[in-house]
Amino acid sequence: MTAPTPDADGHTVSADAGALVVDRRSGKVGVVMGHVGPYVQLRPPGGGREWDAPPGDVRPPTRAEELSAKVAVANRRWGR
Repeated sequence: MTAPTPDADGHTVSADAGALVVDRRSGKVGVVMGHVGPYVQLRPPGGGREWDAPPGDVRPPTRAEELSAKVAVANRRWGR
């Protein structure tokens, strides 16, 4: 387990694998897959191509962002 990382606003962000976060630079929601060098590797919740984000540029999702990401994953499963 890695130590929580403070984001740009001083909030603590869990950068542990499996955590849902938002990349501030793009606004995209991602699941933390791991760490490579100084970056957090993120992947879209439903799968897809990973991207790197500096730990200071990720933040916890709002409830609405988290729900939206979960609904999008469920919709993909059901083919909608």
